[in-house]
Amino acid sequence: MLLPTPAFTICNYQLPLAVYREVAAHLRQIAGITVTFLEPIDRAFSYTESQLGGLEITGADRLTELDLRQLDRLLSYYAERYDEWEIN
Repeated sequence: MLLPTPAFTICNYQLPLAVYREVAAHLRQIAGITVTFLEPIDRAFSYTESQLGGLEITGADRLTELDLRQLDRLLSYYAERYDEWEIN
C-alpha cells in the first residue's frame, strides 16, 4: 500500500498518453486528490516511449483509509495491465 505523503509522482515510460489520461480521470474521482501531468524527461519524440513524464499526485496525505485503499487499487489495476509504476 502507498504511504500517505503530501505529493508523489508515478511514471511508466511505455504508457500511452491516452492511458495516462484515463488513469488521471479515475484518480481525480477520489475526493481531495489533485493530478498534474508532467513533461517528458526526453523531449525527442519516440513512438515507443511515453509522451508524458508521469503524473504528480497530491493530497494523498489527507485521504481516509477507504480512499487510500481506492487509490492503491486503481494504481495496482493499471500496473497489472501495463507494467509496474515507478513511484517517487
